[in-house]
Amino acid sequence: MLPFSTMLETKSAGGVVLNSKGEIVLVKNGPNFWGFPKGHIDPGEDALTTAKREIKEETGLSRLTLVRGLPEYKRTGGPNMSELKAITMFVFTTDEETLAPEDENNPEARWVAPEKVEKLLTHPKDRKFFRGADISIR
Repeated sequence: MLPFSTMLETKSAGGVVLNSKGEIVLVKNGPNFWGFPKGHIDPGEDALTTAKREIKEETGLSRLTLVRGLPEYKRTGGPNMSELKAITMFVFTTDEETLAPEDENNPEARWVAPEKVEKLLTHPKDRKFFRGADISIR
């Protein structure tokens, strides 16, 4: 892994999406990586627009209700962990249950009980973020 000072810093956005049962959607990226739906912010997009687009691409969910924004966090990622990602996340709810990923790089999505999310997340920084995140629905 490269030292942080020589890494390419990128901006990403995504979401913690809860269904009516309180389950949270996680997506599989590659053969063994589980995380929240998220991705790079495209030119001209803001973080919220990116989060909704990435959630749609990676899960098929489009009926999203914004609950709140969450604090940004940083972690490594990308090919060979060569990127330092600044990740903006949001909490959403949805009334949809069926998951149908559209992105071939994220071929699987699943609903996970909140108490099992942290164990399934692959990246340690994603686990730390989730532990500290306020995902309550008020």
